[in-house]
Amino acid sequence: MCWLCDQGKPQKHSVSQLGRRDFLKLSTAAAGASFLASPPAAAHDDDDPPQDSGRPGRRYVIRGGSVMSMDPAVGNFARADVLVEGKKILAVRPNIRASGAGEIDARGRIVMPGFIDTHHHQFETALRSFLANGILINDGSGSPSANPTYYEYILLKFAPVYRPQDVYISELFGGLAQLDGGVTTVHDISQIHHSPAHSDAAIQALFDTGRRAAFGYFESAGGVAGNQYPNDAFRIKKQWFSSGDQLVHMIMGGEVYLGEPTYTQAWEIGRKLGLQIAAHILSPFGIRPILDDLAAGTGGVNNNLGLGSDNFFIHMTGMSDFAWQKSKDAGVQVSIAFPIEMNMRHGIPPILKMQSLGMEPSLSSDVEVTMTADFFTQMRSAMTMQRMVVNQMVLEQGDFTPPNQWPTPAAGTPPLLNVRDVLRFATINGARHLRLDAKTGSLTPGKEADILLLDATALNVAPLNNVPGTVVSLMERTNVETVIVAGKVRKWKGRLLDVDLGRLRRDLEASRDYVFGAAGVPQDLFLYS
Repeated sequence: MCWLCDQGKPQKHSVSQLGRRDFLKLSTAAAGASFLASPPAAAHDDDDPPQDSGRPGRRYVIRGGSVMSMDPAVGNFARADVLVEGKKILAVRPNIRASGAGEIDARGRIVMPGFIDTHHHQFETALRSFLANGILINDGSGSPSANPTYYEYILLKFAPVYRPQDVYISELFGGLAQLDGGVTTVHDISQIHHSPAHSDAAIQALFDTGRRAAFGYFESAGGVAGNQYPNDAFRIKKQWFSSGDQLVHMIMGGEVYLGEPTYTQAWEIGRKLGLQIAAHILSPFGIRPILDDLAAGTGGVNNNLGLGSDNFFIHMTGMSDFAWQKSKDAGVQVSIAFPIEMNMRHGIPPILKMQSLGMEPSLSSDVEVTMTADFFTQMRSAMTMQRMVVNQMVLEQGDFTPPNQWPTPAAGTPPLLNVRDVLRFATINGARHLRLDAKTGSLTPGKEADILLLDATALNVAPLNNVPGTVVSLMERTNVETVIVAGKVRKWKGRLLDVDLGRLRRDLEASRDYVFGAAGVPQDLFLYS
């Protein structure tokens, strides 16, 4: 199945995972033969990536970069090499000797793990920037932020008119855009499961994008008649996710605001299938008392449903201290979408609460209808928001008058986030939260090679004085030079490989035009701003 091929637009299946059978052959092949027994993966010349990267037995060395491993046991190196064989990292250290291996020159580059986005609604790609001023729900103020809003327009007007092909192109284009920006793993929350065909289109696009992903099987936004959520989870799991050794796996969506009968059924299905159970937990939609019931173990239709380590919650704004403590005790993971939460009135991102409990978040981009999915923005927003609040807290411990205008922080004041913290949130924390830390999230020998080469010679960052600081404080997506997923080079020297972006852009624009027309929303480039 490939939506573009079915529409008479053939794609290169062998190089970009278009075609599930070829993908499964590659992703289940063994890797890790000895250095000497491996055939070389030599590049044609300096302008080409290593041949057959990611294939079993193919080896190459990423040589001479500033390596930030995100693994304390591996460490960081001002200059070192990374040896990749097949889809796995074999070694990280200076001066690796590997006879016959191809080479990638990483001098002047920062080498680090790919970013991990633990919450992204990729089906909304065709609606990018439509809701630049919008908040979640109309508040009756009559302001430009009150109309249009997310709930009334994105979920109730646009989403219900999506066809499977609209799901596919938005999922594919949005995924490729993030891959281009260095996000090698995503948890896609599609909320567009109006039919099995819609679900299959979303899943196929995740495979076809060629990056690591968690498919979040959530509801049919707008409750389109005939949708088979949540029961279609059984078919989806069997048809698409029977193997544990592939780039895409499944998470069960279980929104508690859908009502007790629906969320109870979804959570029970998720636990029966052994899946993580994800839900948006935030200030509106009456969620706080529902979460308190679940925290007490009295949730659901039978008053016996509780929290577990399989729960993955998004936002967690406006929740009670009781629910937070029980969530920590149960091992619940929490993703924070800092820019969106601050813009769309979810509530203050709960980073201080997490710090007080000894918890750490992963990061998520949420919705491109309002804010970029760029992960440099996510990291900077996290650090800036937390430091703003804590810095003001410290200043207010004085009286703004000499000699007490610059007080020493009082005991119990939360520590300021630093660049290493938010890098951890953006990489290894995301892997842990999606149960992928045995495979990715750090440059650790034995893990799969999800690797970024970031240009540290560029005009916006040179000269290089601090590797973590450069990535977080100065870089943006144009610095993402090369992107590798499971050993396969997907972006090379600033260009995505094996992708006809012009054709895909035209398909996305055609889908946008259809969705606006079917929803009865005027297309006006200035009306909604």
